[in-house]
Amino acid sequence: MTRPVRTRIAPSPTGAPHVGTAYMALFNLAFAQKNQGKMVLRIEDTDQERSTEESENAILQSLQWLGIKWDEGPDRGGDFGPYRQSERKDIHSEHVQLLLNQENAYPCFCTAERLNEVRAKQMQAKETPRYDGHCLSLSREEAQRKMDAGEKYVVRLKIPSEGQCTFNDELRGEVTIDWKQIDHQVLQKSDGFPTYHLANVVDDHLMEISHVIRGEEWISSTPKHILLYEYFKWDPPVFAHLPLLRNPDKSKLSKRKNPTGINYYRDAGYLPEAMSNYLGMMGYTLPDQREIFSIDELSESFDISRMSLGGPIFDLAKLKWLNGRYLREKLTGEEVVKRLLEWKLNPEFLEKILPHALQRLENFSDFIPLAGFLFDEHPTLHFSSLIGKIEPSDASKLLKVCEWELEKINSWDRDNIAQVFQNIAEKEEKKLKEILPLFFQAISGSNVSLPIFDSMNILGVDLVRIRLRRALELLASEGAGLSKKGLKSLEKQYRIQYGDRIN
Repeated sequence: MTRPVRTRIAPSPTGAPHVGTAYMALFNLAFAQKNQGKMVLRIEDTDQERSTEESENAILQSLQWLGIKWDEGPDRGGDFGPYRQSERKDIHSEHVQLLLNQENAYPCFCTAERLNEVRAKQMQAKETPRYDGHCLSLSREEAQRKMDAGEKYVVRLKIPSEGQCTFNDELRGEVTIDWKQIDHQVLQKSDGFPTYHLANVVDDHLMEISHVIRGEEWISSTPKHILLYEYFKWDPPVFAHLPLLRNPDKSKLSKRKNPTGINYYRDAGYLPEAMSNYLGMMGYTLPDQREIFSIDELSESFDISRMSLGGPIFDLAKLKWLNGRYLREKLTGEEVVKRLLEWKLNPEFLEKILPHALQRLENFSDFIPLAGFLFDEHPTLHFSSLIGKIEPSDASKLLKVCEWELEKINSWDRDNIAQVFQNIAEKEEKKLKEILPLFFQAISGSNVSLPIFDSMNILGVDLVRIRLRRALELLASEGAGLSKKGLKSLEKQYRIQYGDRIN
């Protein structure tokens, strides 16, 4: 008997909603709808340190904005809940214990220091860094004594020492990977929470997921997942690994080179229909070759075997072109006005601005010059105005450090933003008023604008990030940017002064 089709997306609420999440969600939805199935949204919040409710809400809202609908999830409920992994900890622990009882997993007591030493030696010998199986030799009695003594431990998956794992991929056919390339994956962390790999397999099985449609970066992890299915004596789902979105230079799409947050495109004034249409074009061509289509039209024609395996290029110029076509061909003048009002010309958004603008207004015509940058995708910058009295090399350094520091903010609000700048001024041994003009220019294109921290809060993290990047690009075009060597040097200095970056 053929299983009912059930697909899933499982985003991690650890940052801004990523266009890659929407891309995967779109094709999971199309496949489910084409096959009269259901799509599940599950929140993968096993990383308790970085997971936030704010991020989870942003993910749900951004996907809803794009018109992507799911049948079951933390907001909708369903027969297979709970739909947050953090609420399924007991279920995961039971399955970890089952693996331990079967001796298909084992406790590992290795310290971070030892693991770092092992990795360093392997890299020096030009070997693939992986766990060396040190704790695999411990007897049950030895392991129990260590646990009783209160030693910290993780639980690792026992990997075959020889042979190969062969599995079928719906897009790629037969895939074979040597077990020697597969690490003894941590399944349960020392805090008792599962890692993605354990939780993903257990939850997919218990939620009766029939097809796992995900990015190609998970191909190398698939043997671990198949092994877990074997250990639990479960039938694995059908796997299909889609090509990842790429930058124009063919590198993996990342926020370092392109705006990747869904909310960036919403806040910059793109239409959700155009955005979902463009994401659909990234990996799929409709049989009739048309370029403009809805999610429902994509689903009606969807055939996963037609997915392109070439890395789709996320080209902002092409997206703008498509968005323009939607504005001109798909919307009436009345609808455009309605969308403008829904976008930012609405009381809610204007009320965010007015408390800061009123102190500077003498008539209504002052409002646009003063606050217009809040409606811009990115303001026009001029080199001399940007650097002001700051040395160009120092300007590049300050902008880059600010970009890295802002990425550490878990909750985007005025006070946290202000604290970042206070911290930078202290670390760089400068007065706050000395560095702020640079950021006034980068964010607003002016030395005189609304209060900078409030403006950044209103703009949101995605628009702020791209403006800082545009400022850095301008400095680079004028010969005042950071070279590869200079960037590496700055990273080293940054770690000493500020701590590790958030990647």
